[in-house]
Amino acid sequence: MYAAHVGPDPSQGGVTGHLMELAHGRASALFAFLAGFSIVLITGRSTPKTGRAGRQAAAKVVIRALVLLALGTALTLTDTPVEVILAFYGLYFLLVLPLYRLTARPLAITAAASALLLPQALYAVQQTLPDEGATGVWAWPSNADGIVSLLFTGSYPALAWIPFVIAGMSVARLDLTATAVRTRLAITGVALAALGHGGSFLALRLVPGALDAVGAASWGDAGSAASAWWSDTWGYPDGSTPAALLVASPHSETTLSIVANAGVATAVLAGCLAAVDTFPRLHRLARPVIAVGSMSLTAYVFHIAGIRALGIEELPGSTLHVLLGFIVAVTGFATLWSHYFRRGPLEWLLGKATKPAELVR
Repeated sequence: MYAAHVGPDPSQGGVTGHLMELAHGRASALFAFLAGFSIVLITGRSTPKTGRAGRQAAAKVVIRALVLLALGTALTLTDTPVEVILAFYGLYFLLVLPLYRLTARPLAITAAASALLLPQALYAVQQTLPDEGATGVWAWPSNADGIVSLLFTGSYPALAWIPFVIAGMSVARLDLTATAVRTRLAITGVALAALGHGGSFLALRLVPGALDAVGAASWGDAGSAASAWWSDTWGYPDGSTPAALLVASPHSETTLSIVANAGVATAVLAGCLAAVDTFPRLHRLARPVIAVGSMSLTAYVFHIAGIRALGIEELPGSTLHVLLGFIVAVTGFATLWSHYFRRGPLEWLLGKATKPAELVR
């Protein structure tokens, strides 16, 4: 996330540019994927909570969602160039909460079905959006705020992003301590990434006129649309052509993009788990990173505040030393804080905010 927001522009090319490109879009997909873990951890890791415990857990999720909606809106109003995800994140929590009692298999089926159907539904809805200033029953502006933005027109529309959350819930239900499970996850993740990106590469070249149509309808550099199967440095399709549904670049909100990035998130998770368990020394070395992970909300707000304080107005595009400065600052703070406290400062406050859920009978 830090690389995507305060790192060098991937379009500069070279080793640094390619490394930065790996973070773009995939960081936010992993963020949404891990949202599913959060819900499962709250509502019951291996077995969903039932009865009063289940109702209290559901209430905690609702309170967290409302806090994230409010906090995300507040951060958006700071007018930084970051497309703040927290309000979307809160809505995702509310939309998938009814699924929390499902086991891994039905959750996986639901994730797959939503990835297949919802991007097409999103495309159909977006075609009804008139130009700004139009009137009528369906005439919300294409830059609408509020629930319309969260569901359809924003940077992380729920219709295209909740498949990541449901996929994360499915994976969280598995026994991740089992080597066989991790191996299957790694294979599945690589296969999905290859299917999504490879399928887009072939479709854009085999469907007559698809590549030209996507390039002509791009917000960015139409001449580089050949990389639309994996990279967002070429721009984004503006949705004016059905060929845009064949793109798999991050933030394109297509089925192929969701499949590819869900695969990347799954493979990253499986790889990290395997690495820290296989190499105990690596686990010790990774403690500063683990400390940041334990207070991800604090780290997120920290970097928004940092961008605001430094007056950064264009993302991406900062120099490499700015990115390294952000990473060192948040890692140093998280490591020191975790030495004395179990949870990050904002995580502690969020925990206090959910205390009323214990009154649920």
